[in-house]
Amino acid sequence: MLTSFETALGQWREGERRMAGAPLEHRAALEDVVGRIVAELRKRLGGTFTTDELTELYERGTDWCTDLATAVAPDAPWAWDARTVADAAFLRYVRDARDFAGGRRTEP
Repeated sequence: MLTSFETALGQWREGERRMAGAPLEHRAALEDVVGRIVAELRKRLGGTFTTDELTELYERGTDWCTDLATAVAPDAPWAWDARTVADAAFLRYVRDARDFAGGRRTEP
């Protein structure tokens, strides 16, 4: 794996921090985009997935997240930054991984 789960998790947490630090007037568009990316992750990975599967999807790139962002919030360019919206969405989605609990990967 090119990006370890731990590295990806750090990037995803940083995206969530950027979301939390965004100006209040930007948050609605950011949340809309993140919600749409999470929905797409659910379509791509389903309800049962592992942290490795999510990391592999992340490694393939997040250009599709930027495409979704521009479609969901065409007048909000601040909501197109994958380092914020994609990373925050991946962090939110990893919480449902079957091998993730308490903010860390669990042993099988």
